[in-house]
Amino acid sequence: MGCLTAIVLGTAAGGGFPQWNCRCPICQLAWDGDSRVKPRTQAGLAVSADGRDWILINASPDLRAQIQVTAALHPQKSPRGSPISAVVLTGAEVDQIAGLLTLRERSKFNLYATAETLTTIANNPIFSVLASDVVERHPVALARRFALPSGVAAELFAVPGKVPLYLEKGEHLEKDEPEIAAEDDVNVGVELISGKSRLIYVPGAAALNKSLLDRLDRADVVLFDGTLFDDNEMIRGGTGTKTGRRMGHLPLSGADGTLQMLARLSARRILTHINNTNPILVDGSQERHEAEAAGFEIAVDGMEIVI
Repeated sequence: MGCLTAIVLGTAAGGGFPQWNCRCPICQLAWDGDSRVKPRTQAGLAVSADGRDWILINASPDLRAQIQVTAALHPQKSPRGSPISAVVLTGAEVDQIAGLLTLRERSKFNLYATAETLTTIANNPIFSVLASDVVERHPVALARRFALPSGVAAELFAVPGKVPLYLEKGEHLEKDEPEIAAEDDVNVGVELISGKSRLIYVPGAAALNKSLLDRLDRADVVLFDGTLFDDNEMIRGGTGTKTGRRMGHLPLSGADGTLQMLARLSARRILTHINNTNPILVDGSQERHEAEAAGFEIAVDGMEIVI
């Protein structure tokens, strides 16, 4: 065994694409049915080493629709039974955890996350619908390998980031720059290993430090945060009041942006978690061309990756 299969369930940032209440120039293309853009659900991934037991990486609000269009995740047994055997969370953002509520129909699976993320979930009584006798919760320490179903091993690791906006309190809400944590479990990535195959998934990164770059260097495939092309694009377009960095996302462009910083990687590099304002969503755009010329692929919903 050593082959790892990943299905990209969704590729959009929070709100999906087109965003339900947005008519920015790029969302307008989608509403108008322009063939240069493809509708996208909120970011998520499914992985397996045997094609039978599947592990979800995050559970977006769009999870039910994602399961519906992904044959590998359809129920396999009568009267009930799902091939989804585990869920691994990289944080407690709404678009990472809301889909857990879709999995409430008393099917057994294991839930893995940092202790901080599990505490956030436990503190919200709505998640008690995931009964403890059905959904076993496993706190995971950073940088310690743990076993998942189907022969997949995983490690969670620290990624520079910030707490979810809904957990920011007091003076932090008013600051122009977020409190970025680089070495704790406020925001994490996941490395998935099967034999010699390694895939790293980082849907949110506020910066790239040496520790993160060194880890990415050893991967075969990296799926990385592609939220915004330009740090100020939401402010400039009138769709928001915060920079990308303030929201905890490193922009793609610029001397210290993702395209430049990850140019050294030999891994297959794929951008995901793409905001509805990001022009790389448009086939043929200058920004799409720049990303592809720098060696990056643009993930699409349903994309299958085999290592």
